[in-house]
Amino acid sequence: MTELTASSAAGLRGLSERDVLARRQAGQGNDYAAPSSRTYADIVRQNVFNVINIVLFTIGAVMVGIGRVSDAVVSVGLILMNVIIGVFQEIRAKRQLDRIALLTRPRVTALRDGAERALDPAEIVVGDVLVLRPGDQIVVDGTLIGEGRLEVDESQLTGESDPVVKTAGGELFSGSFVITGGGLMEVQKVGAASFANQLGAQARSFRVVKTPLQRDIDLVIRILMLVAMFMGILMLASAVLYGFPLMRSAQMAAVIAGVIPNGLFFMVIVAYAMGAVRIVRTGALVQQANSVESLSNVTVLCMDKTGTLTANRIHFETVHPLGADEATLRRLLGDFARSASVTNKTGEAIIAALPGQARPTVDEVPFSSARKWSAVACDNEAMRGVYVLGALEMLQAHLAPGPDFSDKLAEWTARGLRVLIFAGRADALSLHDVAGNPVLPPELQPLGLLCFSDELRPEARQTLAGFVEAGIALKVISGDNPQTVAALARQAGLAEGMGVVSGPELDALSDAEFAQVAEETTIFGRITPQQKERLVDALRGRGHYVAMIGDGVNDVLSLKKSQMGIAMQSGSSATRGVADMVLLNDSFAALPPAFLEGQRIINGMQDILRLFLTRAMYVTLLIIAATVMQVGFPFVPKHSSLVAFLTVGAPTLALAAWAKPCKPRGRLIQSMIHFTFPAAISVFLFGLLVYVTFFGLAYSSVIKLPITPEEIQGFERYAGITYDIPNVDAFTQEVATLIAQTALTTFSTLAGLLLVIFVEPPVEAFVGGDRLSGDRRPSILAGLLLALFVVIMAYPPLTRFFELLPFTPETYLPIVALVIVWALILRRAWRQRWFERFLGIELEW
Repeated sequence: MTELTASSAAGLRGLSERDVLARRQAGQGNDYAAPSSRTYADIVRQNVFNVINIVLFTIGAVMVGIGRVSDAVVSVGLILMNVIIGVFQEIRAKRQLDRIALLTRPRVTALRDGAERALDPAEIVVGDVLVLRPGDQIVVDGTLIGEGRLEVDESQLTGESDPVVKTAGGELFSGSFVITGGGLMEVQKVGAASFANQLGAQARSFRVVKTPLQRDIDLVIRILMLVAMFMGILMLASAVLYGFPLMRSAQMAAVIAGVIPNGLFFMVIVAYAMGAVRIVRTGALVQQANSVESLSNVTVLCMDKTGTLTANRIHFETVHPLGADEATLRRLLGDFARSASVTNKTGEAIIAALPGQARPTVDEVPFSSARKWSAVACDNEAMRGVYVLGALEMLQAHLAPGPDFSDKLAEWTARGLRVLIFAGRADALSLHDVAGNPVLPPELQPLGLLCFSDELRPEARQTLAGFVEAGIALKVISGDNPQTVAALARQAGLAEGMGVVSGPELDALSDAEFAQVAEETTIFGRITPQQKERLVDALRGRGHYVAMIGDGVNDVLSLKKSQMGIAMQSGSSATRGVADMVLLNDSFAALPPAFLEGQRIINGMQDILRLFLTRAMYVTLLIIAATVMQVGFPFVPKHSSLVAFLTVGAPTLALAAWAKPCKPRGRLIQSMIHFTFPAAISVFLFGLLVYVTFFGLAYSSVIKLPITPEEIQGFERYAGITYDIPNVDAFTQEVATLIAQTALTTFSTLAGLLLVIFVEPPVEAFVGGDRLSGDRRPSILAGLLLALFVVIMAYPPLTRFFELLPFTPETYLPIVALVIVWALILRRAWRQRWFERFLGIELEW
């Protein structure tokens, strides 16, 4: 577009700096707030006041009320740490998103003192004259002035995807986008008074699409919440029937509530935050926290040719005259490109290569991705009549018979060149019908063919090869000739023999045929924005996880429809606004590393989930079994918190950081069947054996520890607990329970630390529940945590704080022996797939 073409015709100069200052002082400025993910209040509310936290905080308050401050600190302390770190991480993520919003938020062009000036939306004032071009986001309300004509996408405001035509006097609303055309807009409403803000909407669409991992975690949390609620109801009924002391009831409630792995939410936040930090170094900005993990689930990647395979730099090559000599054809093309009020990359390439001058126009139809042609009508000696430039497939029906050019067309398309046809009719001057809809006159005379070359991105071949190797199906969806796109795809390294289809051919198909072609075809040419959206819909309908890369406003619909939207940094503000990820420097070479980072997150979270779920399952089973057998309650809050920290809390943080990118090991249900169920059931059975055995031996005085009533009283004073022991038998039972709880805590800790090694086997001897990792860091961490547990058991103040009893070295030997036997049996169960064979299923592992 020539600078100020529309404004000069209207004789407008826009506001002066003095006018702008006066209006801003009068409160008529646009108080524009950069879109963000969530407010600080939302972050705090959702991290602090969820159901699990409220239950645990209530239990903690009860414990404080009855004097069990240490229990409250241990039980609620870990949750408080999760909350603090979670809030901190999400605020960091919010600030990162705010910075990204500053980078990707729209810029506007305004007339100030007769010249175009790029402005931040916050600089707009009432009365400003804004210049609108295709792809621009409308950020304030106003009216179209002058002779401009626009097609506007108001789908984010109305839900209707059909473009809306705007002419002089037409109202323009914030939150919409210019699809085609150009013109001038006079600003009328800004800030809170704008249409989008009054609706509570944002011009930038914030999509929330949960990934398979997030859905799996949500399902697990909900199931465990139901289990905990069921157990809690039973515990409450028992407390009422048997008159349990309030202290004991609060302790049991804290342990039961701890069955719900609330730390999973925290671990997801940590994993996503680390992934976002890693991926930004490769050249991608994350706009949705889960988008890095989402990318690794992608099975089909849809991309446009322009801006992805090619560098969005078009070069005019040559012309092939048909109904005019070459000199006349070149002059007409140069004049045509300069006379259009709005230009695109094709027009810019013509202007750069061919001489000419702008001619007055009496009618015009700007280029549209749906129409795939543009036209002007002139009424002067140098250029009289209607002239149109566009795709042959779209103009074929309007052309008069002329010379055969099929050989030249085939030659150029086989070389990967873009081919357009230029035609005209000297006795026509109108391009619209009485209703204002664009319409071409019949019998257009073909004047010539033009060809353009696209610059292939240097990283395209390597990047595409990386996706093919990862098993991701590629779909190249373009508005260009399908054979041209196919030739470029072959140059980029895609295999020969890939399916090719055009948009008009797709229109002739039924829904079932359309879906089949979408599945089997690689190259799609002459595709409209609506067809792009339909292709994404069809692929999702066949069970694919679809990602879409786009840069133009014509990609907005398909980006919003896909499960993973990716935009180029130089793309339109509309495209960046709806994307989950923005590629810096317009290089999709950042995607393979992002894909690997997503695999890292999934693998790390699968390890974390297996440890969390194993612990939740065996603790639940132990509580139920001990209650049924009437041998006391197997844990007190401090025992449960200690085991959770040593076997789940500390290891999972490290596993999230040390996870490796490789093909994920199936979905959560497969992981649970192969790893979690055998591990949890075996820990439960051996743990119950340890608990019942030590309880029975202690109760029958086979195991004797030097515990006197006076020592129990000292323990009570130190721990702030009252056992209310009325007689010797009750004292013996209480001692037996303490001994059994200590033995079970020791076994659970040792078994849990071995599971950390099993989940990332450093050597072949530990392979069974998972593939050989070779990473020794988790094993070293497990050794350090074991050393910490030994210190706790050897240092009396810590032993008493955690309400454990100091065993003699000989007492630990049978526990250690049982742990070794348990580990050998569990490894055999994994390797021989006992649980899968019992269920009668086969899993790929």
